[in-house]
Amino acid sequence: TFYEGSHSEAVHASTWARLLDPGEPVHGAIARIDDRTLTAVGLVHFICHRTCWDIADTCYLQDLYVTETTRGSGVGRALIAYVVAQAQTQGSGRVYWLTHHTNVRAIRLYDSVATHTGFIQYAIPLGH
Repeated sequence: TFYEGSHSEAVHASTWARLLDPGEPVHGAIARIDDRTLTAVGLVHFICHRTCWDIADTCYLQDLYVTETTRGSGVGRALIAYVVAQAQTQGSGRVYWLTHHTNVRAIRLYDSVATHTGFIQYAIPLGH
């Protein structure tokens, strides 16, 4: 909703299949306030992949979402720390991610836990 995007049911099904397949490089996690409450208050997806800039793999934090009511409570920071720990365990050399320049609240968090590299993303949709 934040980025005003939508995905087909086929994309949702494929994403779940990848997340649940231990042979895939796609991983995910949810955050809950406590073990008694089953309601998720945040989620993260990340993909570990090869890079030509290092011998070690790199880890792309693709999605980070925290519910509006729990933003600012440390959930986002904890999910980023989780991805960093998982990437280190898998031997990755770095974790990186993107955000939209209007996502000011998230940028404040990101500036406190990571270094802004100055890169600008370009994309060419291939229309699958």
